[in-house]
Amino acid sequence: MTNNFSLLSLFTSGDLMTLAISLMLIAGSVMSWAIIIEKIRLWRAQPHTPVKIDENIDIDVELDRVLRPYDKNLWFLSMVSYVAPFVGLFGTIWGVMDSFASIGVNQSVSIGVIAPGLATALGTTALGLIAAVPAAIAYQYFTKRADALYDSLKYAAHAKRSKK
Repeated sequence: MTNNFSLLSLFTSGDLMTLAISLMLIAGSVMSWAIIIEKIRLWRAQPHTPVKIDENIDIDVELDRVLRPYDKNLWFLSMVSYVAPFVGLFGTIWGVMDSFASIGVNQSVSIGVIAPGLATALGTTALGLIAAVPAAIAYQYFTKRADALYDSLKYAAHAKRSKK
């Protein structure tokens, strides 16, 4: 007897719902990592290109304009961090239901009957967490950095105006 188990077959050999859930979670993870890499590059370049604020414009409007690139797409990281575990949980429920259906069809409760559905269930749970955890950490990190930059720029702008 040969063992044909692979991670790819875990998510593609199931039904259409499992495949859709897996692809959705993988797409969310890839997009999150693209945003994370974009933000890392942006923040690394920030000390080399200091932020300039036009003093003739309303401070809040100017700060919003300056900070827009730092806040861009953070909403997506937040969404993935909150939604991906629930999508993974849906995949878990779907896999467990598949296992129970296999028990009913085969009239047997052997490991060979329930293992495929349970493996898929646990796999989608793992995919949900793989997508959610980095997105949640990155969202919190980049939001705090953007808030700190906002506070320092606002303080500097007010200090500059009060000297005049």
